[in-house]
Amino acid sequence: MKRTAIPEREGWRAKAESVGFGFHEMYGEPYWLDDTMYVFTMDEIEREVEGPSQEIHDLCMDLVADVVEREEDLERLAIPPTLFDVVRDSFRSGQRHLYGRFDLAYRGEGPAKLLEYNADTPTAVFESAYFQHNWLQDQIELGRLPEGADQFNLLQESLIEAFAAFPPGPIFHFAAVTANDEDRGTAAYLMDCAVQAGHRTALIDVAAIGVDALGRFTDPMDRVIDRCFKLYPWEDMMREPFAVHLAGSGTEWVEPAWKAILSNKGILPLLWARHPGHPNLLPAFFADDPRGGELPDSVRKPLHSREGENVAITEGGAETEASEGDYGEGPAVVQALTPLFEADGQFAVLGSWVVGDRACGLGMREDRSRITRNLSRFVPHVILD
Repeated sequence: MKRTAIPEREGWRAKAESVGFGFHEMYGEPYWLDDTMYVFTMDEIEREVEGPSQEIHDLCMDLVADVVEREEDLERLAIPPTLFDVVRDSFRSGQRHLYGRFDLAYRGEGPAKLLEYNADTPTAVFESAYFQHNWLQDQIELGRLPEGADQFNLLQESLIEAFAAFPPGPIFHFAAVTANDEDRGTAAYLMDCAVQAGHRTALIDVAAIGVDALGRFTDPMDRVIDRCFKLYPWEDMMREPFAVHLAGSGTEWVEPAWKAILSNKGILPLLWARHPGHPNLLPAFFADDPRGGELPDSVRKPLHSREGENVAITEGGAETEASEGDYGEGPAVVQALTPLFEADGQFAVLGSWVVGDRACGLGMREDRSRITRNLSRFVPHVILD
């Protein structure tokens, strides 16, 4: 594994904007880097990324099957007791899930370590699936990469296959905060994958979802929402006023309610308790567990923190780095600190994608901080042997 420079493609910004990737720059800062790449060998990808990601996902699915039957675990994860049955029934009935992204620490040596699982509303899927593949093809055609260059990137075909597993019929709604360019772009890309799988689709704003006299969710045209992909966190949905209608609405949500378990950082201590010493897991404890305070170097993370908010790094008993945010008052976990890959003053995190139940892609993010945030840059990768 290494980070290296490569000439950027002429006109890549116009190309990005032509395919809806207008957020390649956000708030005056570059988000996509076209002149940098991470290089892996095929053996590294198969042995240290794909294989461990598949194993961790399988552990997570076993964990869900256990947690839905244990009210003490659901309480630990701060899931509202009034919705225990919604979560439990969504898993017992086999409601389909779509995708998720593991954030992994890997430095080119030793086993990859799970930092967290973005299992409910992960973004960066368009960049990972489509735009970095486009970058690879262009760089090969320009002669800057050899013909045999590859990527760990079966994302788009896996997404289309996963959408095809949902039975056809009703309109497949896609809901997001459409005023947010990244969220709207992510939902639009996934909607295109669903169309390729044969579905009829409609994009709506989350705030425009209504409820009819029968307690069914409806779109702005008063059509009943039978099935809906929502780029909106379950922990927020469960606390909205309309949460009282979740149990009886009849809507099939994608992601299903049981993903509220896996998208919760509380799975980190639950996984460690069930699989202590696993090579791809880090010691982790709930913040009120004294064992967390015994870790020499650690990271404190709120259960529901997003985009790296309210994360604090402690080394040798002193806080050395922290981020602000809106999640500081809630319950948290403490996880052992592990080094990230560092090169050229940048710290890199591997985003390993799982679609359905298959590990199938990689997206790299980097930052000058060890805390990956919303504006951390996306860098394409390549496999060279």
